[in-house]
Amino acid sequence: MAAANTIHVDIVSAEGEIFAGAASMVFAPGTDGELGIAPRHAPLLTMLKAGEVRVQTPDGQEQHFFVGGGALEIQPNRITVLADTALRAKDLDEAAALAAKQRAEEALRSATDKIEQAEAMKEIVRMAEQIKLIQKLRKPRG
Repeated sequence: MAAANTIHVDIVSAEGEIFAGAASMVFAPGTDGELGIAPRHAPLLTMLKAGEVRVQTPDGQEQHFFVGGGALEIQPNRITVLADTALRAKDLDEAAALAAKQRAEEALRSATDKIEQAEAMKEIVRMAEQIKLIQKLRKPRG
């Protein structure tokens, strides 16, 4: 059970659990904008878009994760992120993300139907968000 000033967070994807622990605040990329979630938040179920999930731990540290989209469930004492894909930000590979984005752009150019076009666009957005997060985290904090 989380303390009164913390909330338990689980971040999971098809590959498995990537984070489980207490947080003092969580930020997630909702489809209508960034969500800030504090302990004792009202229950909510919403969709996530590709982007960064930030978890502020009770010791004042911040952990960064990339999600490729998914769902977010908030209960007063628990947050569950069910991600299509999820990676620790430190495990992101900029070269691989750039290459995947280029492959998706090629696929979009050669797509012959709307489904192929939509899949390629989704992958382009996902890789662009990964690259943006990598570049943000690389900047020195001042």
